[in-house]
Amino acid sequence: MNREWREIFQKRIEELGKSDSWQIERDDSIIANAPEHGWMEYIRNINGRFKCSKCKNMWPSKRVKVVFNMRLRTQEERGTVKVRFYKQKCKRCADPDFEEPRFRTDNIDLLLEKLMEKIRIKCYKEDCGEKGKFFHFDGKVDGPHETSHCEACLQGVCTKS
Repeated sequence: MNREWREIFQKRIEELGKSDSWQIERDDSIIANAPEHGWMEYIRNINGRFKCSKCKNMWPSKRVKVVFNMRLRTQEERGTVKVRFYKQKCKRCADPDFEEPRFRTDNIDLLLEKLMEKIRIKCYKEDCGEKGKFFHFDGKVDGPHETSHCEACLQGVCTKS
């Protein structure tokens, strides 16, 4: 996890007002819809951008799949969140690599706000209701979602509709 994610996560955790300490870490081994025993899952689409490491082509996506696994160890007063970002391939390159998504700071903040709602519901058994905030999107999507270029689609996680 980069510094920006960690800082926003810690700010959001402090706003929870709980005495438990929480940490966030990246885990690309997470399998969506199959959390390990004792872990709870939250799957979300977020708007993001990609940049090809070969041809430098950039493209926006409204379907960047993010999977969170979370666990609170009550006796230890410690919580852990693991996160996986699904990648996409460039449409222009003949042999493209999967590229990492990039996100606007306000979308990271909103995503982590929504994660905090799930932590309150799933880990602390609170009733939060649903909030009606939406992610910000920059750019124009050129054509439909390309399932053959989407890591989440190829693993059966993404639903393109």
